Amino acid sequence: MISSPLSVRRSGILLHPTSLPGPFACGDLGNDAYRFVDFLHQAGQTLWQMLPLGVPHEDGSPYQCLSVFAGNPMLISAELLQDCGWLESEVYQTLLGSEAGEPIAASRQKFMLKRAYAGFKLNASVEDRAALKQFISDQAEWIHDYGLYQAVRQSHDYSGWNQWPSELRDRNPQAISDARAHFAEQIEDVYFEQFVFMQQWQALKSYANSKGILMFGDMPIFIAYDSADVWCERNYFDLDEHGQLLTVTGVPPDYFSETGQRWGNPHYRWDVMEADDFQWWKRRVGMQLALFDIIRVDHFRGFESSWEIPADHDTAIHGHWIAVPGSALFDSLQSHFGTLPIVAEDLGIITPEVEALRDRYDFPGMKILQFAFGGDQDNPYLPEHHVANSVVYTGTHDNDTTLGWYQALDENTRHHVHEYIGIEPENDMPWPLIKAALASVANTAIVPMQDLLGLDSHQRMNTPGTVAGNWRWRFDWSDVPTTLAQQMKFLTAEYGRLR
Repeated sequence: MISSPLSVRRSGILLHPTSLPGPFACGDLGNDAYRFVDFLHQAGQTLWQMLPLGVPHEDGSPYQCLSVFAGNPMLISAELLQDCGWLESEVYQTLLGSEAGEPIAASRQKFMLKRAYAGFKLNASVEDRAALKQFISDQAEWIHDYGLYQAVRQSHDYSGWNQWPSELRDRNPQAISDARAHFAEQIEDVYFEQFVFMQQWQALKSYANSKGILMFGDMPIFIAYDSADVWCERNYFDLDEHGQLLTVTGVPPDYFSETGQRWGNPHYRWDVMEADDFQWWKRRVGMQLALFDIIRVDHFRGFESSWEIPADHDTAIHGHWIAVPGSALFDSLQSHFGTLPIVAEDLGIITPEVEALRDRYDFPGMKILQFAFGGDQDNPYLPEHHVANSVVYTGTHDNDTTLGWYQALDENTRHHVHEYIGIEPENDMPWPLIKAALASVANTAIVPMQDLLGLDSHQRMNTPGTVAGNWRWRFDWSDVPTTLAQQMKFLTAEYGRLR
């Protein structure tokens, strides 16, 4: 049996590619991504963890995407398109002259990609043309429907598929055939953007792997209602005959929220999925394994049971737990793929049944140091309760930065931190927590880039429960001290994580 890449001591950095520096509205897969790989290598890190790479909705959240298969075209590098000879230098210079701070929208990238596709059709080699054709053939199970979905959605002012005319909403065969013919050019554009995304991603991944760095991705358990996947395969989701939601996802009321959380994603029809031996999940996980060396599965507890809320309820209060055939799913996936390089996001209130499901497949769980203090000695996030088969974080993308967290602590919790760590860390935070993560017995330690840079709450990636201002954080190379890589490499070696 092949051992897990997380069965040995190693460490890495959490940074979504959109947070990379660069001249455009968000970071991309171009030269700064390669420079970041070099930084990881110099710092002795062997993991680059990131958020999902899918195509987000207008709010920019990578956890609510338009497809579980498609890559985000905002990540496509104009620099690399120019290097290929597909994007004219004048167009590239025009893009560079765009107004700084442009909102996260697709307009500039669509213009760039249309020009690049025109350049491809004029200048691409025989090998590149064949590669595009082969890519479309290889991805046929999803890309034809995704291309049509994107074209129709754009033609209807980006409204959700459930608001389209009924013949398109319900995928009337003649209406679908007519739409494919009508939107043929726009669909081709989508094929090209996905081809370019995958080319650029695989080149970056190969470069990282050549430096001994593994790509560590993220897969949400649930998917967006407004997505090509739900539109095309409604039989797998709990919808009525018109495609309207019957139930939605969330979590029950707890000490964080009196009304629980109503996420609004469609629930799966697990009986239908199990009946065909989880073919949809095999396709989905197969794509993730093509993108990443390791996959974090968000809301892992939902594979044991899920909180089901009537769709017409505004809160999660009147939901109920439904059983989920998680063992049957993972048995099928392991039979198909072999050992699964999965990390289970097992945060929050976790039952013995969820722990048993996680442990049955030897999936590492997560330990968050920001959750460790302020409670009693049974707190599972305290380092003495860590186990080797786990991943320890100072914080995640949903947490405040460690400096911001520390600055907001009440006096008692701050005293607990001081007593536990054994020093007065006011002037040195977040490094005491970074060292605690690296010192943990957990095989894997991950530190967000914001913590390495000592940034405060204004630089956090996401604030759960809010909509505005998330997912936009970026760093600049001028923020990175010249000694940071060597400092991290020294600590990584000191705590036995240098590979």
